[in-house]
Amino acid sequence: MTERASKRARVARAKPAAPVVAGLRFAAATPERWNDLVRLFGPNGACAGCWCMYYRQTSTEFNTRKGESNRRALRRLVGGSCAPGLLAYAGDAPVGWCAVAPRAEYTRLGRSRNLAPVDDQPVWSVPCLFVARDWRRRGVTARLLDAAAAHARAHDARILEGYPLVPQAGAVPAAFAWNGFLPAFEAAGFAVAARRSARQVIARRRLDRNIPA
Repeated sequence: MTERASKRARVARAKPAAPVVAGLRFAAATPERWNDLVRLFGPNGACAGCWCMYYRQTSTEFNTRKGESNRRALRRLVGGSCAPGLLAYAGDAPVGWCAVAPRAEYTRLGRSRNLAPVDDQPVWSVPCLFVARDWRRRGVTARLLDAAAAHARAHDARILEGYPLVPQAGAVPAAFAWNGFLPAFEAAGFAVAARRSARQVIARRRLDRNIPA
């Protein structure tokens, strides 16, 4: 690591967290909330034209569809029978998003060696999270994960699974931390179920136990 990068990392780690936010509400991403999702994601579709389609596509598909094609694909999902994720609101402002659906819907997970299934139990997944810049480091991710657990449980899921990054030396740009970080998952009742790399784990939360969501 260069001296400049090392300094940036130290500054990032030293930056105090903003006050934890209270009073958030959560809602499924349905057609009437499409404009809120667009507002939250901005013109880049959260990150590099992704529009939260990365885990639903192969590498080839993603490289050829990122941008407007992915925007249209997400809009179709929002208009489907089951919302592809949840929005967090502070008042009327959308401040966060998490994708949540049965793991089988995320094609890329099935092709990943590190994120291959832990066992043969049916699970739901939370592969992507996005929080508006001014709302980061305020506990929004853990609250989104709680809401995702409640949503998955309402659809008869018994296990919710995520793929958080393990905090390490050096700062990960927020736009590329779409998996979330392990401490936020732990705060939401998840525990490590598999660790096949130093950087990333599979974390699970049981939904068939008396754990409030």
